[in-house]
Amino acid sequence: MNKLPDILSLIPQRHPFVMVDALLEADEKKATSIFKIEEKNIFFETGRLAEAALVENIAQTAAARIGYLSVLENKTVPVGFLGAVQNFEVFCLPQLHQELTTEIAVEHIVFNAAIISGYTRCGATKIASCTMKIFILN
Repeated sequence: MNKLPDILSLIPQRHPFVMVDALLEADEKKATSIFKIEEKNIFFETGRLAEAALVENIAQTAAARIGYLSVLENKTVPVGFLGAVQNFEVFCLPQLHQELTTEIAVEHIVFNAAIISGYTRCGATKIASCTMKIFILN
């Protein structure tokens, strides 16, 4: 994989709703991102990152994958939306300045819908996981 573009060129979200700092790797079946928790994050409350941010982090990792593949093909980065989140589990909530690593895998693609599985780690500790149905527009 070549040098990856800036994350904002790969996802439709904008600050303060960006929950991914960088895409580390991506291909047709998987992607990995990182995200550092800052106090200014809109989902940071009572010393921890809220559950909603973990869902959004997994979704944005999937979006960054699709955005990266689109950039490689000189296509417009598509917009998508969550159709469903299933089996969402949170094992612990991360704290200020911790760095998250999120991995997603594409399970199925049918027309404009993708089923992905994703999980987030903080260091070696798995902190969240789920499956998502994501619909892609364009």
